[in-house]
Amino acid sequence: MGMNMTWRLLRGGHQVIAYNRTWAKTAEVVEEGAVGAQSLQELSQRLAPPRVVWMMLPAGETTDQHARALAELLSPGDLLIDGGNTHFEDDIRRARELEPRGIRYLDAGVSGGIWGLQVGYCIMIGGEEADFRHVEPLLRTLAPPEGYLYCGPVGAGHFLKMVHNGIEYALTEAYGEGFDLLHASPYREHLDLRKVAHLWNQGSVVRSWLLELLGSALAEDPDLSSVKGYVEDSGEGRWAVQQAVASGVSAPVIAQALFKRFQSRQEDVFSDRVIAALRHAFGGHKAFTPQRSGAGEAGQES
Repeated sequence: MGMNMTWRLLRGGHQVIAYNRTWAKTAEVVEEGAVGAQSLQELSQRLAPPRVVWMMLPAGETTDQHARALAELLSPGDLLIDGGNTHFEDDIRRARELEPRGIRYLDAGVSGGIWGLQVGYCIMIGGEEADFRHVEPLLRTLAPPEGYLYCGPVGAGHFLKMVHNGIEYALTEAYGEGFDLLHASPYREHLDLRKVAHLWNQGSVVRSWLLELLGSALAEDPDLSSVKGYVEDSGEGRWAVQQAVASGVSAPVIAQALFKRFQSRQEDVFSDRVIAALRHAFGGHKAFTPQRSGAGEAGQES
């Protein structure tokens, strides 16, 4: 995403000094007109004060390491922006650590994925409003029309992105369950699921870009047989559920969507084995054992 954002800024007429730990990645954007830096020190030297440094890194220790290293290289009045999927409380801590050095800080929640280069990125900004105004020309280039928002003090941008991703978890789970029902329905042989996705995007209340993407995926692979149902989570969904608990807000759909992602990574889930064993114990319902050396089913129907 960081590389695509760089390309979009370059095409918008901005000068970009690019640094990546892997020089080959930096070289790609240098070919597009960026100025390459082979170290953070070189990056800071090439930027004219007041510097604006935008980080696009994995949340947690990787971002903290780079923020600490940059703090040693930047000067009072410089601005550091974290555009990764960071927890908003880390933003608050980081801004507090940078304040004695006079280094400004913005948090940027960024959504757009691999399509951002073409259509723009939805950007949610937290921090001082004056700093937001300072980088607003960059945001206008990165975002589609009306695609960025100043959200409030430090942490607000990433808080908004956290909730955004929680909603995304729930939406994708709902589409998954709905199309699973269609896939298993008695009308399955008459239904082209790609056409269903297309139909529902024509004025239906469930129309969305996600449904467009699903339609494209089904056009390439009608049964999604090439896709393994293993779903990672970025951490944002977990944070959203934790925040719901802390705030006393009922968010059962987001929570269930998160737990479903956990289950997608397991085979022969232990909790399911517990349920099967209990059904067999209290009702004599059939329980199945792994096939070994011709062994068949265990248990009897009551």
